[in-house]
Amino acid sequence: MKALSLGPATGRVPRTAPQGVRRRVAGPSLRHVLSLVRKMLQQWGRRRRERAELARLDDRMLRDIGITRGDVWQEINKPFWRQ
Repeated sequence: MKALSLGPATGRVPRTAPQGVRRRVAGPSLRHVLSLVRKMLQQWGRRRRERAELARLDDRMLRDIGITRGDVWQEINKPFWRQ
């Protein structure tokens, strides 16, 4: 029976990473994911503040920017995660 070679044709042994070295996993890194979560939380906070400020505007100010009380009511009653 003939033996089959599983290594490269040159006869050299393929290099492997030293033991204890972690391989990088495909996909986003933890740092990237945490950065996205931070940006999302900042955006949600900004929406909450802007909607609260919109709710404090009087009718004259609303007319100046061209929106109605109904528009304000609709905007301030959206959940913070909706744009």
